[in-house]
Order: sequence, then C-alpha cells, then structure tokens
Amino acid sequence: MKYNYKTKSVCAGEIEFDLEGNIVRNIKFYGGCNGNLKAISKLLEGQTVEYIEEKLKGNICGMRGTSCADQLAIAVRQAYDKQRA
Repeated sequence: MKYNYKTKSVCAGEIEFDLEGNIVRNIKFYGGCNGNLKAISKLLEGQTVEYIEEKLKGNICGMRGTSCADQLAIAVRQAYDKQRA
C-alpha cells in the first residue's frame, strides 16, 4: 500500500513509500538534499520498518531536533501501525 507522510521541521516536505507487511519499498523524498535522500532511499529499499527505525530514529540535522532520515523512521512506523490496526 502506498503512503504519503507530510514531514515536520525538515527541508523535505513529503515522503512517499510503499509498505508491504513490514517491508518498505519505493521511498521518495520531495524536497531536501536530493542526492543524499536518493542514496538513503536506495540503501533502504526492501528493508523492514524495524531496521529503518533502528538505524535512523533520533538522527538529527543541526538544531532542528529531527532530520529527513528521522522523519522517514517516524513515517514508516506510523504507516505500519495504521496498517495493523
């Protein structure tokens, strides 16, 4: 199932991804540091929600208290929890 997540306090305004069970695919960031976010998307293709959370949750960018990577971890967890409800 396809999910869209509106980010908070980061340069990327939105994250789109597919969730099949707990497997995340087709991650796309809209806005932000294009090259870095494309690399993150490629590295995480086919990974689990738990893996993404373990690696990225709590990663911060400057003084923002979050980052695009942290926002992805939040987004996939919310989508997974919603899917299971």
